[in-house]
Amino acid sequence: MRWGLFEEGLKPIAALVGLWIGLNITVTVMAESLWFQEVGYSDVFWTRLLTRLVLTTIAVTLTGAFLVGNLIVANRLKYPHPTAPSRTPSSASRHTLSFRYFLPLVGAIALLFGLVVIYYGRDLFELWHPRTLVLPEMPPVPKVFGIEPGAGLLAQMLQSTPIFFLWLGVSAASAIFPGILWAIALALSLGFGLIFSSYWGKFLQFFHPTPFEIADPVFNHNLSFYIFSLPIWELLQFWLTGVLLAAFLSVALIYLVSGNSLSEGRFPGFCQGQLRHLNGLGGLLALAIALNYWLARYQLLYSTSSVTYGASYTDLNVVLWVDTGLSLLALAIGGFTLWKAVFWSKELEIDQFTLQNPILRFGLAYAAIVAIAGYALPVAVQRLVVQPNELARELPYIQRSIAFTRQAFNLDRIDVRTFDPEGRLSWDDIQTNHLTIDNIRLWDKRPLLLTNRQLQQIRLYYRFPDADIDRYTLLKESTRPGDPPTEKQQVIIAARELDYTSVPSEAQTWINEHLVYTHGYGFTLSPVNTAGPGGLPTYYVKDIGLDSPTGNNTTLRTSSERIRASIPIGHPRIYYGTIGDTFVMAPTEVPEFDYPSGDENVSNHYDGVGGIPIASRWRQLLFAKYLNSWQMVFTRYLTPNTKLLFRRNITERIRAIAPFLKFDSDPYLAVANTRLYNSEESLSSPQVEQKNYLYWIVDAYTTSDRYPYSDPGAENFNYIRNSVKVVVDAYNGTVNFYVADPEDPIVQTWESIFPNLFKSLKSMPITLRTHIRYPVDFFSIQSERLLTYHMTDPQVFYNREDQWRVPQEIYGNEPQALEPYYLIMRFPNERSEEFIILHPFTPKGRNNLIAWLAGRSDGTDYGKLLLYQFPKQTLVYGPEQIEARINQDPVISQQISLWDRQGSRAIQGNLLVIPIEQSLLYVEPLYLEAEQNSLPILARVIVAYENRIAMAETLDKALQAIFNIDRETTRETTPPILRPLDRPDVPLNEPLLPLE
Repeated sequence: MRWGLFEEGLKPIAALVGLWIGLNITVTVMAESLWFQEVGYSDVFWTRLLTRLVLTTIAVTLTGAFLVGNLIVANRLKYPHPTAPSRTPSSASRHTLSFRYFLPLVGAIALLFGLVVIYYGRDLFELWHPRTLVLPEMPPVPKVFGIEPGAGLLAQMLQSTPIFFLWLGVSAASAIFPGILWAIALALSLGFGLIFSSYWGKFLQFFHPTPFEIADPVFNHNLSFYIFSLPIWELLQFWLTGVLLAAFLSVALIYLVSGNSLSEGRFPGFCQGQLRHLNGLGGLLALAIALNYWLARYQLLYSTSSVTYGASYTDLNVVLWVDTGLSLLALAIGGFTLWKAVFWSKELEIDQFTLQNPILRFGLAYAAIVAIAGYALPVAVQRLVVQPNELARELPYIQRSIAFTRQAFNLDRIDVRTFDPEGRLSWDDIQTNHLTIDNIRLWDKRPLLLTNRQLQQIRLYYRFPDADIDRYTLLKESTRPGDPPTEKQQVIIAARELDYTSVPSEAQTWINEHLVYTHGYGFTLSPVNTAGPGGLPTYYVKDIGLDSPTGNNTTLRTSSERIRASIPIGHPRIYYGTIGDTFVMAPTEVPEFDYPSGDENVSNHYDGVGGIPIASRWRQLLFAKYLNSWQMVFTRYLTPNTKLLFRRNITERIRAIAPFLKFDSDPYLAVANTRLYNSEESLSSPQVEQKNYLYWIVDAYTTSDRYPYSDPGAENFNYIRNSVKVVVDAYNGTVNFYVADPEDPIVQTWESIFPNLFKSLKSMPITLRTHIRYPVDFFSIQSERLLTYHMTDPQVFYNREDQWRVPQEIYGNEPQALEPYYLIMRFPNERSEEFIILHPFTPKGRNNLIAWLAGRSDGTDYGKLLLYQFPKQTLVYGPEQIEARINQDPVISQQISLWDRQGSRAIQGNLLVIPIEQSLLYVEPLYLEAEQNSLPILARVIVAYENRIAMAETLDKALQAIFNIDRETTRETTPPILRPLDRPDVPLNEPLLPLE
């Protein structure tokens, strides 16, 4: 009676909860569909959503039908309550299960069942949350439940009290209240549906595979099988094992606790129907185990049990055969058990749980085979056969790992050359390579950002979140007849974005947040190689709301007319950036804050093509619910032209469109007139006059963790390509994906899945194409792998005879790893300078230079890698040795100590190794910073070459000192220090005077 009333009371509550969930899902789908329509990728959204719905439906239907069906059968076959029916030999086994065996058996099955539920529930919790319905992540395939994963989960639960008691509660409830198994079955069905839907990308790849040009050396499968097919087979195995374990254990619990078994402490035995049911489920479980061992054979290609990554001698000569044998044995057991459950005509019997029981004896025998063959035998072979002759045994497998790792990280395409420093660099060579010299980076982005935040932030709500290195083609100040009118200049560019969190708290109102403070404004552009008066950065573009000294009416100040003619500025409004995480509505009746001009603020109304029109009331209600901002419905400031701009953070924006790509951690701003040479195609709407020239460029990568024999190192993937360049309009928010590596099979697969998502790199406006660069993240990953995998001789690799490392440098007063850096230089025997990224290496355990790696960024050479190796018999100073010489020199170190006094500190900047002709220059800027006011200035430049080191006010003066160019110094300038690098005790000139 009471239960019936309680059940009746639950129905309206359940209906309301269901209605609320349905409303949230409907609102989410409608809002996201409108957003994807705005960015022009509706087909991507609907393909993704429909795939997820199909996968969810299939998984929920199959799982639910199987689990619920087995529970229905079990409830029909279980013993009725309170007394067991009379039994006859034809329907019951010969023996009952006494208290001695019954309670431990029930407890063990209940605990195992609870462990399975917690294991799969944890995976569901980690993989899914409500917003993933339309904004899915791309998680790795979870591990199948087994001995090792189960033991790992148990160890975690022992350290987490809430989860431990949850496990005990689920286990106890399953045994005491079998009715809860229905709820668990439904929860598992829904959970598996949601888990399957999380792998929509894997399923789409499975049905659209692109072959690689290589097969694995063990099974001779094309690598597309491992990249696109194997993850789905493993996911199916994950599902089958979970469903069959849950069904088998729940059915066994129902039978064991049916009737009066728990109260009596004894089980009368399984009847014939129950035995056939358990035999059928056990047979299916054995088939799942067979599939598990069969798939485990392919996992050997990612083994880490030996000296190298991938299948080793023991793996292929022992473990492979053991897994194959255990798979076939489990297949035979499963087939026989199923046949026995379906076709066996005699009466099925089960003895007591003693060693006389044939099923128990057979199970123990199988477990012994698994323990001996699967664990003990490989260990014995590894220690007794392989380790005494490890190099000879593992040699072919080391070769495989080297070859496949180099392929996976694109190291096999590196052009290796010899760089033999001749030490013959002259002043004439310096003059000939003036473009390289003029682009040596003296300003690091860290001191520049500190200076920007002091001098260029203008208002407290503006922020420079980052600065980036790029190159621009500028008009020359003067040219000789026949010389080109332009030249490349390396610069540091920083966007001035709006940070609403910095608005005073008193002004943080809903109107200000969503209608007034809508965008950032402008940028700074600085050459990397010069400093202005007082050692501050030189700015090509700076300030805001001021007239240019050239007389042009622009809101940003340019340093000269040639800069104004070279850099398009327009109205550099930044509605989409790297820190904007609030939605805005524009245009409205409320003027938007545009930029400050003196004591007044200039206002503006947005007229871009970005945003979702929200003039209609139903759209206002929709997005008010979706964004949880009900003021949107009641405000009177909206107009028929008002649009909603949300997801304005560019990283979040592009990840929402293409979550299957990995994105570089450093988006960078580019200033370009995209219509200059592209009248037919532009990133802006052709109907709207281009007023904004700011674009964000983001590098995107295709990755996989399934490339055979490829060593991932510290990464969670072992294959990577910089396959895509993403461009986001900072004003309109339009997003374009350009394929930069059309040979990559993974991006080819995504192109076949989403044919309207990607464009050819050739269709990128040429003014933007000149700003693409070899990405730092990709280059750093390749550099890290190259430290070991430049060794292609397996014996050298085994002994690690030629291991490299990244050198250290002193930045400020702290040692740090030398990071890759961009520069403009001309390679030896090349005709012209180009924009590259460079990283030097030193041998492990030594400090001299051994090689440097360069990534090319310009024109048809984009994406190519060059490795210059130094002769091993020649000593070439490394960064650490140069740093040590600088800091050990009594004159230079004394001068630094004079500056590094109370109230200020000297900061040693990045030490750059600059290849010029067949020689190396070492350049290190020295900054001076007040402790109370972080406004670094460029105080000195240190240059080292061969056996000389010089410190001067400018790079040019330091170079003149190095090459003995006698130039007059005025009283306003300080003569440089020139010291012998190998004899610091011998002075070359007078000490430098203290800085006044």
